[in-house]
Amino acid sequence: MKKVCVIGAGPSGITAAKNLLDEGMDVTIFDYGKEVGGNWVFSEDESHSSVFETTHIISSKTLSQYEDFPIPDDYPDYPSHQQLADYFQAYAKQFNLYQHIDFQTLVNKCTLLPSSDSTSNGQQKWEIITEKNGVETTHIFDALVVCNGHHWLPRTPQYPGHFDGEFIHSHYVKRFSHFKDKSVLVIGGGNSACDVAVESSRVAARVDLSWRRGYWIAPKFMMGQPSDVIGLKLNFLPLSIWKKMIALSLKIRQGTNDMYGFPKPEHPFGSHHPTINEDLFYTIRHGKIKPRPDIDRLDGFKVYFKDGSVGEYDVIVACTGYIIAHPFFEKNFIDYSEGDVPLWLRMMHPTIENLYFIGLFQPLGCIWPGSELQSKIMARELAGKWKRPSNITQLIDNELKHPDLDQIKTPRHTITVHYHRFRNRLLKQLERR
Repeated sequence: MKKVCVIGAGPSGITAAKNLLDEGMDVTIFDYGKEVGGNWVFSEDESHSSVFETTHIISSKTLSQYEDFPIPDDYPDYPSHQQLADYFQAYAKQFNLYQHIDFQTLVNKCTLLPSSDSTSNGQQKWEIITEKNGVETTHIFDALVVCNGHHWLPRTPQYPGHFDGEFIHSHYVKRFSHFKDKSVLVIGGGNSACDVAVESSRVAARVDLSWRRGYWIAPKFMMGQPSDVIGLKLNFLPLSIWKKMIALSLKIRQGTNDMYGFPKPEHPFGSHHPTINEDLFYTIRHGKIKPRPDIDRLDGFKVYFKDGSVGEYDVIVACTGYIIAHPFFEKNFIDYSEGDVPLWLRMMHPTIENLYFIGLFQPLGCIWPGSELQSKIMARELAGKWKRPSNITQLIDNELKHPDLDQIKTPRHTITVHYHRFRNRLLKQLERR
């Protein structure tokens, strides 16, 4: 029986463990938190990467559930973070995962042992060093599954000058009462930025939202249905036509960005991750959020913008994304913090066959349904029921040269996949034996 280490008990980690157990593996999950669910477990502890107090999922429940464990029928179209945490914990209970999880345990170091130190048919093993309550422990495993997520190490922008107020990353935003009666500047046009701007505008004295470029903003509902369900119904169209249809439907429903004071997107729909927000334009039109251009410099409590305008703020919230990080690997061994991420099917290393990354992708949709399919492929390979192609390096190169979507080159877009196309590729592999 192979011993497999899984790092992380979030949505990807628990489905990895479940499918490994289904194939008879000896599984141990190490998780730094106190409960199953990863960043869907709300916590005011700043060391824990968690959702905001008001967060609801941005993909509908129809396209955000494990095939092996459907979301309850009585959940709303867009469940809250508490409902999702309950769902993940119910999944863990249903498949008896808790007995395999070692909570409040930090993985300090993962080392692939030399072949001379391995004893399993020449297969190199992993030395995993963990820390719990200040005590380090060394473990040996046959395979390593990395599910530590990619939304926990903040990417913070730098600007000329100095700001004398509070400058924080959205990672540290937990409750919006923190902004009560304050003047707030939010930086960014992604999901977190628009959520922070809308929610803080309910209590703050003033909220401005700074964009350096135009973003595609999509509502949660179109024609009375979740927008991703509508998108699925159009999925039969060629990608170029699909993108034009979505762009046209957004223009019909809500107009264009310049009608609300923001720049229009410079690139077609799909060239960057669309922002899913039902309330942003509504809140702007009600005078609760003021659009601002990119920042030029900081000076005391003042912020100078690229168009020459000036604003004075108590707080700046940078909603500027995260760095992909695996601190338990030596930098010269694996480092995906910048540039391309060369993994086949977003999970398999080109040369290390007993290392898997589950959930290290960003779909235009929900992550964990794809993580579940990745996990099934991984588990079958470890069980000897599936064999990876011999030309995996070539396949990785082909994936990098021909991404699902032609997106602008930013750190945020290095791991993008098209939800349905990626799912179909995974399903095609599961049909193989």
